[in-house]
Amino acid sequence: MLLFENIVVGPIHSRRLGTSLGVNVLPTQKKYCSFNCVYCECGWNEIDTSVQVKFNSKEDIHNALEKYFTSTPKQDIQKIDSITFSGNGEPTLHPDILEIVKDVISFRDTYAKRAKVTILTNSTNIVRDDVFQALNLIDNPILKLDAGTEEMYKRINKPVSCTLSQIKSSLIKFGNKAIIQTMLLRGIDNGKLIDNTTEEEFSAWLKIVKEINPREVMLYTIDRETPDKDLEKLSLKELEPYANKVKALGIKVKTY
Repeated sequence: MLLFENIVVGPIHSRRLGTSLGVNVLPTQKKYCSFNCVYCECGWNEIDTSVQVKFNSKEDIHNALEKYFTSTPKQDIQKIDSITFSGNGEPTLHPDILEIVKDVISFRDTYAKRAKVTILTNSTNIVRDDVFQALNLIDNPILKLDAGTEEMYKRINKPVSCTLSQIKSSLIKFGNKAIIQTMLLRGIDNGKLIDNTTEEEFSAWLKIVKEINPREVMLYTIDRETPDKDLEKLSLKELEPYANKVKALGIKVKTY
């Protein structure tokens, strides 16, 4: 499974974001997430999120970014398209995420003005005021919504506590600044069917998306090794009919 061993990673080529410089605010030894998604490239959770763990401190994150930006040739920095919060799980679990986001924006404004600041989040902590504020500061707040029904949400994302209803309410409140990311997949997990592409499931998801009215939707499929081995990767051609249904709502959509 893929884990980030450092605070600053890359830059790497991202199929969605171009040349992306990763920022990992989470522990480097293990995945730490409020979801346990069947498709997660970081593998299964090995840390109970009810147990306090050692995050990368905001001071260490600042120092790592400062070292990168002051030691990297200017011409290389100018190639960066996105400074991306991702890493080994859910970045908004960090208690100082708002201050860290402000710091990253400051580095961007000083060294990499053309880059966008991006966060990949599973949306569970958007109910926190500081997280809501942080997401509003970010150029590309990419927010996960993989299912439209509570049962499919539980099967795909295996949440620690947050319900789909809670996520839905927060995403609607966040509104059209949001970029919704959705993994479309089929498979079996512990004898139960996983399929968010059926007419019933996709229609339920589409109804929520209509209520959110995001500025963009990203539909994507499995790209890397998954912890659950009984999952089917959809082709880009298979994603097209679902993308067309999003377009019919007047919402911009991309497939990956």
